[in-house]
Amino acid sequence: MSINDEYSLDTIAVRGGQIRTHECEQSEPIFPTSSYVFESAAHAAARFSGEEPGNIYSRFTNPTVRTFEERLAAMEGGERCVATSSGMAAIATTCYSLLKQGDHFISSNAIFGSTVILFNNYVAKFGIDVSYVPLTDYDAWEAAITPKTKFLFLETPSNPLTEIVDIARLAEIAHRKNCLLVVDNCFCTPALQKPLEFGADIIIHSATKYLDGQGRCIGGAIVGNEEYVGEACYGFLRTAGPSMSPFNAWVFLKGLETLRIRMKAHSESALVLAQWLEAQDEVKQVNYPGLQSHPQHELAKQQQKDFGGVLSFVLKGGKNAAWNVINQTQMLSITANLGDAKTTITHPATTTHCRLTDEARAIAGIDDGLVRIAVGLEDIEDIKNDLQTGLKLLGKG
Repeated sequence: MSINDEYSLDTIAVRGGQIRTHECEQSEPIFPTSSYVFESAAHAAARFSGEEPGNIYSRFTNPTVRTFEERLAAMEGGERCVATSSGMAAIATTCYSLLKQGDHFISSNAIFGSTVILFNNYVAKFGIDVSYVPLTDYDAWEAAITPKTKFLFLETPSNPLTEIVDIARLAEIAHRKNCLLVVDNCFCTPALQKPLEFGADIIIHSATKYLDGQGRCIGGAIVGNEEYVGEACYGFLRTAGPSMSPFNAWVFLKGLETLRIRMKAHSESALVLAQWLEAQDEVKQVNYPGLQSHPQHELAKQQQKDFGGVLSFVLKGGKNAAWNVINQTQMLSITANLGDAKTTITHPATTTHCRLTDEARAIAGIDDGLVRIAVGLEDIEDIKNDLQTGLKLLGKG
């Protein structure tokens, strides 16, 4: 299907990138092949040299993966997409594609714990420096930029505190200093937020989360322009091979078809749950951009189409209270994954951010009493009832 501006996101999500084979299939096919056959030695040489476009080897050219890449790129408004084996692989690919020894980049300190470990323990081994700043401190971002700074990296909303950054404002700072802006759009997806429209240069996705939507497969994606993604990131993927499998790409294609509908439902239920949690005596604080109490509520309204499915809350009793509430649930899934049709609950301090030092967790605002919930598609009353058992026990204590 030819993609152009006349099609809406919902149409692109269902039909974008598909090229039917001679079998005239309605659903996109899976191409579970490692390699491709050429008509002649000259034909193979033309493909490998780049003189002729087409499939070469499934580490970097596969029709099912290509369909997913073209569809997601169109949905985000980007020129190119490179699909990877995981969300972390997407971040690593971006770093190793765009940075070299002696370079510097800046990251928000409000990011996924594994991303911090990647930056500090592995990217840094290659002589690349990273600085951390508070997500919403724009003066700190600008002050941290040096002549060696190549890009700024952030999540918005952040994991797990759901802080929101003004993408356009930070893009202006980055571009004025000749830096790129890299935005992890995992929590919102293009159904709720399009960072490229606000000036971001590169978008990162963990396709494992909402792009799939049912917790079935691992995958990631990088979206941007031809230079940074189509050449640099694709070149790294071709050689290093952090590749998405054809089967996973097919699953993600099916997920994209229902993305906007699911994100609307996740957002509606998350807002109801956040408002309910705010009214509970045992809860000290609720973090959700849809709440008027959220410090960036108005910004979220301007920048996002809705507020997403992830929220977190702090219990007054610290770690013991958090664990008690989690352990009392019968329906909610105790897992660190998110973006699933099934509601998930986790304790960030001892799961997603457990490898950080105590100091780093404190700086990131990961309180011992913090609980993160990714609200699924179950009935909202059943979700509330499942949490209420643990909350009532805390009240009795």
